Amino acid sequence: MCGLAGWVGYDRDLSRLGATAQAMTATMACRGPDDEGVWTAPHVALGHCRLSVIDLEGGRQPMHVSAPDDGLPTVVYTGEVYNFLELKEELSGLGHEFRTSSDTEVVLHAYLQWGENFAERLNGMYALAIWDPRTEELLLVRDRMGVKPLFYYPTRDGVLFGSEAKAILAHPEAEAVVDREGLAEIFAIINTPGHAVFKGMHEVVPGTIVRFTREGRSARTYWELTARPHGDDLDTTIARVRELLDDIVRRQLIADVPVGTLLSGGLDSSALTALAAKAFRDQGRAERVKAFSIDFKGNDESFAGNGIWQDPDTPYAVEVAEKCGAEHIIVELENADVLDESIRARVLRCQDLPISTGDMEHSLLHLCTALKRQVTVALSGETADELFGGYNWFFDKEAVEGDTFPWYDAWRRLGGLDTMKEIGLWDRLGLEEYVKTRYAEALAEVPRLEGESGREERMRELLYLNISRWENFLLDRKDRISMAASLEVRVPFTDHRLVEYVFNVPWEMKTFDGREKSLLRAATADVLPESVLTRKKSPYPSTQDHEYVRALRDKVAALLHEGSPVLDLVPAEGIQRLLDKPLESYAGLGGLWGTRAVMERLVEFNSWVTEYRVRVEA
Repeated sequence: MCGLAGWVGYDRDLSRLGATAQAMTATMACRGPDDEGVWTAPHVALGHCRLSVIDLEGGRQPMHVSAPDDGLPTVVYTGEVYNFLELKEELSGLGHEFRTSSDTEVVLHAYLQWGENFAERLNGMYALAIWDPRTEELLLVRDRMGVKPLFYYPTRDGVLFGSEAKAILAHPEAEAVVDREGLAEIFAIINTPGHAVFKGMHEVVPGTIVRFTREGRSARTYWELTARPHGDDLDTTIARVRELLDDIVRRQLIADVPVGTLLSGGLDSSALTALAAKAFRDQGRAERVKAFSIDFKGNDESFAGNGIWQDPDTPYAVEVAEKCGAEHIIVELENADVLDESIRARVLRCQDLPISTGDMEHSLLHLCTALKRQVTVALSGETADELFGGYNWFFDKEAVEGDTFPWYDAWRRLGGLDTMKEIGLWDRLGLEEYVKTRYAEALAEVPRLEGESGREERMRELLYLNISRWENFLLDRKDRISMAASLEVRVPFTDHRLVEYVFNVPWEMKTFDGREKSLLRAATADVLPESVLTRKKSPYPSTQDHEYVRALRDKVAALLHEGSPVLDLVPAEGIQRLLDKPLESYAGLGGLWGTRAVMERLVEFNSWVTEYRVRVEA
């Protein structure tokens, strides 16, 4: 994968300031443990840390066309371009000569050939910065779905940028400040594209190129979702989805290091694992694909079904692995593993923000760490629910007919908003109006199809909200936590060809058999066991152990100590009201997503302000 960082200053000479770029890059060492490089010129300093995946020897960065002083563009790049072999062949035919077999060099030559329009030709997940000394321009480019993060922070004479906020904050000119709007983003679960929470910092919007010159900053959208008529019948649509998935998985298995899959036993990860196993066989590989699952010790005996988790994952994952011939590895955790303070600290540090889903993030880090011992790359199922309509709220009348984000409505009904009001944070931050404003902005972005109305129009809105907002959070979480373990996670369902096609399939066709993700089930039915095809969606596993909740209560109680930063936002009596609730009120289903979620975020916020020395302006 990798991490990139840099600094452009038009009014000073940065040639001798490589140490600053190196310090920025060093904050992301886990993103690229295999190599590190820094390059400086009069007005630019670029840094890169590398996780070697393709062309282990030749892909070093920052990468130049021929030499560091050749007067031509230089690139720092993170991610993977899955069509780089086709692009390389095309560019070779146009006269370009290549020194390496890396996709990074292909990206650089694509820019030389097509200029800023090169981004439209890339199929992949990527974030990159190109410095062009011929025009003294910096281009920041992010992939269409925002799989790879990229942030920037304008300065008085240029800009700082990096794959993660911590890289920018390592520069002496950047300040860790959060204002009222940033606080609202943290506590309201909105995930506004382009918003970086830290004051003065921005995130490059997915599918966007941001250009910096001496004259200032400009941005251009090179890709966005569009509404198009869908002319294929059901059988053709199912066949097209399968055709795309076969091609996508095949492309994303290309690597010069071991590749595996994350297998939960749900439809999305099971489909990817089965298709990957099939691709291994079709390619004549001797080895079996490694499929990794997570479980909690004793979960088979203590598991209690509820409205979200109806059954444990492991039996389904085992069945999938047996059917498709994958090598199945189960990572078993104990409660102490997700309570480990060092794990909590690593999760906060890798995310740079107190955006916590609690033990799910801690267990995910354990899982990714276990994967890294055997593979460097793993396929994961993010975006399938958003794209094919897998969440409960797509089928909930109240959520569909509501006037807010559907996940926000679910959080409200599970007690999260009531808890925010009880502790005084809701009114303190003006969250009611903030959510309404952001929701209206999101609706205004939705691409419309002429003549579409009623239920089909509303379902298009919900799909867009999920793809453009909710998925931002999930992709960012997976990227940060996997990278904390130096593991590259690829997400086949984010391929823009699949996204463009399925987004425009009518909702009635998406749910042709009356169930969630009907198209995906039909498209992969031949490679999956019947049990998975008929299983109702189950989210990523979370501990049900009351000891975890008791330990969380102890952490909340510690917030009452004098000097805790969170007390500047939430009065002590508000926190005490949380502690006065009976254990059962946040150990069960509603508490897990309501009261417990708020408690997790308060604890993480307190640690974040302390760890990052954040100045709160509220």
